[in-house]
Amino acid sequence: MGLSLQRLGDAAGANGIGLNRVRVEPGRLSTPPHSHGLSEEIFYVLGGSGLLWQDGAVCEVRAGDTIVHTADGEEHTLKGGPEGLDYLVYGTRHPVEYGWLPRSRALRLGYPWVEGRDDDPWDVEAAIGELEFAEPGERPANVVAFDDLPFDEDGDKLLAEPAGSERSGLNWIRREAGRRGSVPHCHSLESEAFVVLEGGGTVELWPTPLTASRGATVESHELRPGHVVARPPATRIAHSIVAGPGGITYLAYGTREPNDICYYPRSNKIYFRGVGLMTRLDHLAYDDGEPDDEGPPPAGETPLLE
Repeated sequence: MGLSLQRLGDAAGANGIGLNRVRVEPGRLSTPPHSHGLSEEIFYVLGGSGLLWQDGAVCEVRAGDTIVHTADGEEHTLKGGPEGLDYLVYGTRHPVEYGWLPRSRALRLGYPWVEGRDDDPWDVEAAIGELEFAEPGERPANVVAFDDLPFDEDGDKLLAEPAGSERSGLNWIRREAGRRGSVPHCHSLESEAFVVLEGGGTVELWPTPLTASRGATVESHELRPGHVVARPPATRIAHSIVAGPGGITYLAYGTREPNDICYYPRSNKIYFRGVGLMTRLDHLAYDDGEPDDEGPPPAGETPLLE
C-alpha cells in the first residue's frame, strides 16, 4: 500500500459518515482488496488516473469518475496510475461494521479481526505479494464518467445514483452568484457533507424555533475551494449554501434514511419523509396549555421538546 490520507469528515465534525481525501502513489494500492457488510462507499476521482480492481476484473478510472460500492458487494481496491490517483471517498458508518479481506481471510470487526489477532491484516496482505491485475476491460455499471451524466433541471448532476447507490447519494452542484444550493433545512436522521470544488460563497446556519428561543441567531461563514462542511443529523440548526460573486461548484453527499424528518425554518414547513407528508406545525413552549398547578418539570427530567 502507498497512500496519504486526510480525514476531512472527522475534522469537520461529521457524524455517522466518513469522508477522506486519498492520494495513491503510482503503481501502489489504496487498500487490500476488501468489501463491507453494511457500509456503502462512494468514490469521486479528483485527479490523476488508475485502475479499479473489482472481483478480479479491472477497468481504468480517471478524473471526474464516480465509483459506488454497495454494502455486501464486490471486493475492490484501486491502483495508482503513472501520475498517481487523487480521490474523495465517502462512506456510511455503522456500529457493527465489518470488512472482508478475501486474500488474507481476515474478517475485521472494528479495529481487531477474527481469530483474536490484533496485528494488521494489511501486513499479511503485503507478505502475500503483489496483487495481479488483468488487462483493463469494459467498465462495470457501478463506474460512471462525469461527462456521460446528464444535467437535471437545476443544472446539477446526480453522480452516485446512476452508479447504483442505495444508502447514500452524491451530487455535483453549481450555482450562479447569489443563488442557493437548497433552501435552509435540517434533518433528524440524515447526515450531509459538502466539499467546495470551485468558486466561493457562504454557508448559512439558521436556528430552529427551540434553538432560537435560547438565543441562537443566523450565522454566515465564508466558503472557498477545499472547504468541507459537515452537517450531522439532529443539530436543530438548518443550513444553506449561497453562491458568491463568482458562483460556486461543490459536491453534496448525504445518507438516505426512510424515516427522516426535514424542517425548513424560513417557511416553518416540516416534511415527514417516510410517509410523504409536508405540513406546518406550531412551535409551543413546554408548559403551553398546561394548568398553572403543574409547575416546572422535576429536577433531572428533560421536557419532551428537548
